[in-house]
Amino acid sequence: MEEKKLICICCPMGCQLQVTIRDGQVEKVEGNTCKRGAEYGKKEVTNPTRIVTTTVRVHGGSLPVVPVKTASDIPKSAVMDCIRQLKEVVVEAPVYIGDVVLTEVAGTKIAVIITKNIEKLCEKQNL
Repeated sequence: MEEKKLICICCPMGCQLQVTIRDGQVEKVEGNTCKRGAEYGKKEVTNPTRIVTTTVRVHGGSLPVVPVKTASDIPKSAVMDCIRQLKEVVVEAPVYIGDVVLTEVAGTKIAVIITKNIEKLCEKQNL
């Protein structure tokens, strides 16, 4: 039997969870005050995932970078590959919320999407 202690990140309460694992299976989750905490504890010890948020460079835009995020969570083990892949990405302005930057990031089937509108830089703005 193995026990892992976690702090739940599902809500601001930050419950201190204790997850009991027996024979590779979650036997119980204690310390949660809601169902989401129990689900988080089970998932975190068996298949941890994260949503990645970062920025990519914009060519010809009103700002030099645009925020992006994975459309859903990806395996925690793929996070660094995702970041490395996005470091090489440059998008052409204009870009809009929901535009897809990459269709499948870091060997997952998860897309990366734009989360802020960036207009094309107008040369007349500098007058």
